[in-house]
Amino acid sequence: MSYQCPVCGFPGLFEPARSPQTGAGSYEICPSCGFEFGVSDDDLGRTYEEWRTEWIDRGMPWSSNGRLQPPDWKPELQVAPLI
Repeated sequence: MSYQCPVCGFPGLFEPARSPQTGAGSYEICPSCGFEFGVSDDDLGRTYEEWRTEWIDRGMPWSSNGRLQPPDWKPELQVAPLI
């Protein structure tokens, strides 16, 4: 099972961004936009909307160095329902 990033809409997170039981961040880093749940938001105070806007303004680059960008990756389509 995979989960969707609430920041950029990427459908390949390994776990929910926030725990359904406790609301705590997963500490997973979205390979698409680079948001780290529990750090970017809780520790750094960044909102999903702020991060999304900055990521879009940077041209929606693939963020991960350790996970290959999917060959059919279309960031403009995955983020469209969130904006």
